[in-house]
Amino acid sequence: MSVFTRRNLLKASAVAGVYGAGFGLAGRFSQAEAVPEPQILKTTKIDANLTGTGATKDVLSYGTDGMPPVLRMRQGEAFAARLINGIDEPTTIHWHGLRIPNNMDGVPFLTQPYVYTGCKFDYAFTPPDAGTFWYHPHCNTLIQMGHGMTGVIVVENPKDPKFDSEIVINLRDWRLGGDGQFIAQFRPRDTAKSGTYGTVRTANWQLEPQYDAPAGGLVRLRLAITDVTRIYSFRMEGGEATVIAIDGNPVPKRFPLDLLQLGPGQRLELAVRMPDSEGAVATLVDVRSSNPKTLATLRAVGNSLKHDIGDLAPLEANPVKSVDPSSAEHIQLILSATAENTAENSICGSLGYSFWAINKVPWQGDTSDPTAPLSELKLGKSYVFDMENVTPHAHPIHLHGMSFSVLSSSVRDVMPFVSDTYLIQPDEKVQLGLVADNPGDWLLHCHIIEHQKTGMTSYLRVV
Repeated sequence: MSVFTRRNLLKASAVAGVYGAGFGLAGRFSQAEAVPEPQILKTTKIDANLTGTGATKDVLSYGTDGMPPVLRMRQGEAFAARLINGIDEPTTIHWHGLRIPNNMDGVPFLTQPYVYTGCKFDYAFTPPDAGTFWYHPHCNTLIQMGHGMTGVIVVENPKDPKFDSEIVINLRDWRLGGDGQFIAQFRPRDTAKSGTYGTVRTANWQLEPQYDAPAGGLVRLRLAITDVTRIYSFRMEGGEATVIAIDGNPVPKRFPLDLLQLGPGQRLELAVRMPDSEGAVATLVDVRSSNPKTLATLRAVGNSLKHDIGDLAPLEANPVKSVDPSSAEHIQLILSATAENTAENSICGSLGYSFWAINKVPWQGDTSDPTAPLSELKLGKSYVFDMENVTPHAHPIHLHGMSFSVLSSSVRDVMPFVSDTYLIQPDEKVQLGLVADNPGDWLLHCHIIEHQKTGMTSYLRVV
């Protein structure tokens, strides 16, 4: 096994950049698969009206038409995208929640080289799972994501039940001053706590947007939390909402949306039964703070279709291998603060501070090999992560490239849903089980980006 160092990876990146550019899309699919036309995603700096009162400058997106596009894929069918970097710093794309080959995962110095200004990179993969996912850079993430480079992915399964309408919502904050322009993306005192919150909250880059849907109809509402910090507690008022999927995977048993807390990086799918009366509204609300916030409203239009959520057929489960707890090897993961005073460059850059750690080691920490994997997993074997949060703050922990099942929690009853991101509460102990079925080096980190970039980052190696 070669030693994982920044110098070696820089050398490898130079080779990979030349090779990747010449390899092209055709070489990344089997002969049985048609080579799809790539979706062009060009990173661009634009002006956008985020506050309703004027243009915010230096917004980052993929293209010039405002919010990054919702990417639609089909389960089991080849997909291709060409990233063209039009901004003045390196970038990549990470396909959050998609179980795809390691060299398509978009993490610089771990899975691929930087994509420099004026350069391009071809991503090509076949999504094995249907559901709601999202995409974002893994370079200078706090700025690039915080300034707008977060988009939603919908992977469709043609066998899914039919809805009367579908609405996709990208939820995120912006750090803007009173003049509508960007202010400092973080404050160190907040980074050392729950993170630095935005000042303007949007859904699809709008303030409390309203969408029309058939009265008495069933709406598939897809929500993606693409924010860098904020944790949401969702509630639906004025309409009947049922949880049908979390983080791209159908829940084992559907349940009414009463109060559900999810963190950055997570996704939620709801079946919303619209009110029968034309003009009546169903309102999606975040009630986590002392002042509940309306996120978006759905307005009933037309005569009532009088449809019933109970008649909605189930979603087909994704082909995620089931963990065998009886034979699984246990890996302890402790999420903690750190007493180290300085920070080296993280996988995705540094904020100049070190506040957080996994197993008492911040990335990169003072160990004999600070860039060694957290653990080495054997391909095809079952594992259980015994994860403990010994901090007074919640952490949405995200694993790249694989999905896990939630097995148990010390503080709440949990259903064994499949996910890639788990919001672990203060003082909670949780067991997450998986089959290590995707070879490569896979990032594991807190998706409160300030926490990630100040130490709560590592990776697992599957061989």
